[in-house]
Amino acid sequence: MGLRLNLATRSHIVMGSASDSPVTLINVFTVEPANQQRLIDLLTDATERSVRYAPGFISARLHRSLDGTKVTMYAQWRSIADYEAMRADPVPLPYLHQALAIARFEPGMYEVVSTFAPATRAT
Repeated sequence: MGLRLNLATRSHIVMGSASDSPVTLINVFTVEPANQQRLIDLLTDATERSVRYAPGFISARLHRSLDGTKVTMYAQWRSIADYEAMRADPVPLPYLHQALAIARFEPGMYEVVSTFAPATRAT
């Protein structure tokens, strides 16, 4: 199910329902600025060498804060079960252990409720 409302200066897109939408993980790591690049390298290696091959993996984006104190991974999975199956795989565990040695980790699991697109003006 898709719905798009376009009200003069607003665009609002709602895609699907909770049951057929992917699960989104937003994981925020807090790190000393001197370790930010090392953490980015660890998360990149884990994703490139293991996570991206897991069934149900859709995509991931890795973000770094401009002040050097945070690294955030935004990942989408087909389902919670697919994500949990990847977490049970021992291959990415050494990367996570290394990451947790240099950073604090605040995981979060979300579902998309709305997506907003640029507005168009009525002429």
